[in-house]
Amino acid sequence: MGIHAYFQSLTDLERITRCPGKFKFQEHSVSAHSWKVVQYAKTLADIEESHGAAVDWKKLYEITSSHDYGEIFIGDIKTPVKHYSLELRAMLQRVEEGMVDHFIDEQIPEEFKPIFRRQLREGKDDSTEGKILEVADKLDQVYEAYAELIRGNTEKEFVVMYRSALIKIKSIQLHCVDYFLQHILPDMVSEGSRSPIDIATITNEALKS
Repeated sequence: MGIHAYFQSLTDLERITRCPGKFKFQEHSVSAHSWKVVQYAKTLADIEESHGAAVDWKKLYEITSSHDYGEIFIGDIKTPVKHYSLELRAMLQRVEEGMVDHFIDEQIPEEFKPIFRRQLREGKDDSTEGKILEVADKLDQVYEAYAELIRGNTEKEFVVMYRSALIKIKSIQLHCVDYFLQHILPDMVSEGSRSPIDIATITNEALKS
């Protein structure tokens, strides 16, 4: 099948629903999530560069645009589940990476296999680009949960999603994180004051954790 199999498989990402099994006012697919992560990452990287940081834009694009490709094989597993323990998270990652490797071995032409292994790998690491990916990924989790909370969705999982993502973001040392906390998050909280759910309190508790 060759690269056609890869191109064809991308449609599957449109069919995988984020945060399955819970009532949501708005559904989100893994495909839409991946697109948004790229957009967040571009702006976050611009903020980093404005503070003198060097950004490898090719690497950033590769790891952000492909970071959830492996969910074609295992689906979107709820954040509280996959982060229940480090052991479980590591096991799920090994399964996902193993299935991606198998797909590359079976479908991708030999001359392109090294490229696909680089592009479809786990991109979150201690590099500037890996940290930006982590922030962008969690930022979409924040916004997906925020969109439900602001509409009054009382599913507790969205409070957990919003809070845990904020805690993770604030733990990452980047200029763009400081900018988010100082300039973007206050706007979100202000807008969220119209919600029947106390977003301000949830936010403050997360920032103090």
